[in-house]
Amino acid sequence: MPNLTPNSADSAENKQPNIEVDNSPTPAHATTGSSSIPKGRLNKTPKVIANGSRAFSWYLLALVVLIGDQWTKWLAETNLNFLDPVPVIEPFLNWTLAYNYGAAFSFLSDAGGWQKWFFSALALIMSLFLIIYLVKVPRKAKLLSTGLALVLGGALGNLIDRLLHGHVIDFIHVHYADVWHYPIFNIADVGICIGVALIVIDMLFLEGKRNAKA
Repeated sequence: MPNLTPNSADSAENKQPNIEVDNSPTPAHATTGSSSIPKGRLNKTPKVIANGSRAFSWYLLALVVLIGDQWTKWLAETNLNFLDPVPVIEPFLNWTLAYNYGAAFSFLSDAGGWQKWFFSALALIMSLFLIIYLVKVPRKAKLLSTGLALVLGGALGNLIDRLLHGHVIDFIHVHYADVWHYPIFNIADVGICIGVALIVIDMLFLEGKRNAKA
């Protein structure tokens, strides 16, 4: 009987498939399939970091405005007579104690008293919004945060007046002789006006650049 073992072994070897082994180096990172740039690097965009806990530094600025406003109003109340001007820089600036029962420029000052609660509620809502929003403002948007803090301090200053006295205490009187008179205002009003100006400047010239980078 012929020995078929060697032939069987040869045929078994011939039937084994040829497997090609890729000895090329394995890439160290995943790619998009058309570039050798790491996929993670392609998707990398600058992060917008919010103020977060650093908002407390802006709260301190608002507190400075609030304290300065209340202190100067106390000085005006204790040292000035109602509607009796005291010349400071003639003929441009007087200290003149006045009370505003309405909004800016004495708007609704002659209403029946409901305006006190209306403007108080408005100031409270705006202040709460600013306190929350300052936490979310981008950390690099310092001009915007400064403006918001100034508005916050001014809004709280006038809010305290309305709740304690039923009116806002004003004493800064800018004029030109007896020809032109600007409505009498206070430090809180100064903070609000400067703050709004800074917010508008940021909105017009800086916000677009931040969005483009992000």
